Amino acid sequence: MYIEKELIPSLSFKDASVIEQHPELSKQLKKAMTLGNTHKRKVKIVFQDDEGVKKVDTTLWASGSKFVCLKGGVWIPINRLIEIVI
Repeated sequence: MYIEKELIPSLSFKDASVIEQHPELSKQLKKAMTLGNTHKRKVKIVFQDDEGVKKVDTTLWASGSKFVCLKGGVWIPINRLIEIVI
């Protein structure tokens, strides 16, 4: 289900279930940050909140140890990311 970036802060990420992540997720994160910061290019981020799988097309600005920051200061927990499609 596609979602607007502005709706992500209203989602719940309390469920501690482990989700299956793409084996190359860390490489995808690095490439997406480079594209976002140098080329202002959007990527498709596939993630799971407590309700199910969501997709958003947005710019990825930064990645920390536990969260990624999207354009506009929106945060998603890294442990909820499934894949980043570039």
